[in-house]
Amino acid sequence: MKKIVNLIFSFGLILYMGMYEANAQCAMCRTTVENNISSGDTSVGAGLNMGILYLFVAPYLLIGIVGFLWYRHAKSKKKFSF
Repeated sequence: MKKIVNLIFSFGLILYMGMYEANAQCAMCRTTVENNISSGDTSVGAGLNMGILYLFVAPYLLIGIVGFLWYRHAKSKKKFSF
């Protein structure tokens, strides 16, 4: 049990420490998109939006697939039990 608690604490600490770097990069992305839009190039902004949508949808899709497989496995196990 102690190992699991230490693992969760370590993971949370790593996420917390990485938060500052992620905030700094947000301003850089915004500046790049603003500069490209002002020069008439919208492909960078569209690519950034697609990347955001991909990162938004991927975890939900993964959880949905795992949930569906778990449900199907549980249903098939229940069907054949005597």
